[in-house]
Amino acid sequence: QLQLVESGGGLVQPGGSLRLSCAASGFILDYYAIGWFRQAPGKEREGVSCISSSDGHTYYADSVKGRFTISRDNAKNMVYLQMNSLKPEDTAVYYCNRLWKPVTWGQGTQVTVSS
Repeated sequence: QLQLVESGGGLVQPGGSLRLSCAASGFILDYYAIGWFRQAPGKEREGVSCISSSDGHTYYADSVKGRFTISRDNAKNMVYLQMNSLKPEDTAVYYCNRLWKPVTWGQGTQVTVSS
């Protein structure tokens, strides 16, 4: 079964950090570019960051550039999103998915930035 499972979310104060994990199963992660997305209440899902399958080239939305870092460990079939200097506007459910032939969206992981 093709599946991506997100974890690592939580409640953090503004300025804090979290590391999200995306575990892939049912396919070889090496072959796919992977993206992190988020959806805040009442808003559409938006792309946050992505990483290519081959050379590890990365992309970041302007809103997170300089604060978030995406990485992957193909040997472990994992993708990570290190989030630093978190802001209240980063509050959302975070998801990961393949950019090509996306799989069914998972449950996501809730990130809440609040004092």
